[in-house]
Amino acid sequence: MSLLSSFWNEFLAKLSEIKGEKSVLYSVLKQTHLIELAEEKIIIGCDNQGIKKYLDPKLKEIEDHIYQNFKKRLLVEFVIAPLRKKGSSSPLLAFEPAVEDLFVRSGLNKKYSFENFAVSSTNQVAYAAAQAVVNNLGSAYNPLFLYGGVGVGKTHLSQSVAKKILEKDRNKKVFFCPGDSFTNELIEAIRDKTTPRFRRKYRYLSLLIVDDIQFIAGKTHIQEEFFHTFNSIVSSGGQIILTSDRSPTEIKNLEDRLRSRFSGGMTIDIQEPDFELRTAILLIKAKEKNINIDIEAAKIIAERSTDSRALEGTILSLYATILGKKEKIDLDSVEEFFSQNKETNKTRRINSSDVIKAVCTYYNVKQSHLKSPERSERIVLPRQVAMYLIRRHVGLKLMETAEALKRKDHTTVLHAEEKISSLMMRDQNFKKEVDSIIQSLESST
Repeated sequence: MSLLSSFWNEFLAKLSEIKGEKSVLYSVLKQTHLIELAEEKIIIGCDNQGIKKYLDPKLKEIEDHIYQNFKKRLLVEFVIAPLRKKGSSSPLLAFEPAVEDLFVRSGLNKKYSFENFAVSSTNQVAYAAAQAVVNNLGSAYNPLFLYGGVGVGKTHLSQSVAKKILEKDRNKKVFFCPGDSFTNELIEAIRDKTTPRFRRKYRYLSLLIVDDIQFIAGKTHIQEEFFHTFNSIVSSGGQIILTSDRSPTEIKNLEDRLRSRFSGGMTIDIQEPDFELRTAILLIKAKEKNINIDIEAAKIIAERSTDSRALEGTILSLYATILGKKEKIDLDSVEEFFSQNKETNKTRRINSSDVIKAVCTYYNVKQSHLKSPERSERIVLPRQVAMYLIRRHVGLKLMETAEALKRKDHTTVLHAEEKISSLMMRDQNFKKEVDSIIQSLESST
């Protein structure tokens, strides 16, 4: 019997002696297998998503049981890795997560990469610095501090670095974290007395990216913890990338020792995208959404939409107006779109049909599917987003919202509101998706 099997079997044997509610936990854990045992962490394989979903909320409880039995604090992680049949290689040798799974576990958005990052004079220095970090992790520009307004590409560029690092070496420990999530996670760790686990998660990374680092300013204990996290990562050869809406010298209520460290690497101001870059961004967005558009039409949109975040919303709205009429967005489509918006944007209000159309366009699903009994994840999430937006931006009552999507029970709408609100708070990438849909609605009214 291997050391891995011995450790896990001994742990399960001790857990089986506990009666009551713990017997349910034991029965589920029996269906798992230990994949990796390291000094600070263990990785446990689950045969399916259902087992993982049950066990993830019980991480602290399991870690406490391990400590009680072995007097060792270990960070537990569950992954989906079905056990090989008898006669095949062992789980340890057989398990190798796909790089896409590593992206998700590292907090990365699948749509961000160097390949779809448009470069012009306004961001070429930042792009070059990001490439240098990829090639010299921990030694070139540490920290790399990117700052600028909304929609200039800070998040896109920093996540592109993370993806490239993982593609080069899957063993690198990489994590992308919004500044407010770092704050909330630390507060929860203090409340739940799990600060050691929080520190093990953050202090031994190869690359830590904190998006909107300005959120930690003015919070004494959060800044104290981040100071030690920063020092731990850098001293062990790891890399820090920070993004903000302002330079380190302009962040109010930031401790001087943090300001000094933030300014100690490379600080780059990313400017608002110029006309050429906006056009390139729009063409990239259209390609990603499989939307055919004339380059001259793209130029007109780029001229009239100076906010790069609004570009995606505009092109989605435009695409919705030509569906079933034209094969691509041309000059006539753009001129008609802007002309109609100019005439109606002061009088027309968003209705539930607008929301449903915008959501279906964004997620590339049919309205009939959204209103059907289908409960696959591909349909359920867009349906819940539609319910959330109808409630928040149209103002329909619970039952009216349910009827708009052919649901029989208003509690379905309540659940959708709670879920989408929670997801937007915890997942900045998802929040940006919802914001894009909202922008497409606003640009079409």
